[in-house]
Amino acid sequence: MKTKSSLLLILAVLASSLAIALPAKAICKVTDPTGTPLNVRDRPSGEVINTLRNGWIVYIEDSATDDQGRPWVKVGSYSEEGYDSWGWVIREFISCYKT
Repeated sequence: MKTKSSLLLILAVLASSLAIALPAKAICKVTDPTGTPLNVRDRPSGEVINTLRNGWIVYIEDSATDDQGRPWVKVGSYSEEGYDSWGWVIREFISCYKT
């Protein structure tokens, strides 16, 4: 009995320390002020392969800077079929808020 309660205590401590170590999640949305869909590219400054509408919820997968020093992010989102990786967009048109 003492072993079981000790094990439960250890598990509780581990679970709480894992929760503290995890970073806060952020919700990111497309916020392109031009009023047109945001171009999604195959790489930073690359060919347009898709577009995303304002308000679309995305997750940032990666980031990079192009030859002109502009920040880009690779984004994806969840759909009914699962997770889709969309491509690269200019970072300034994505707004993120911690949850």
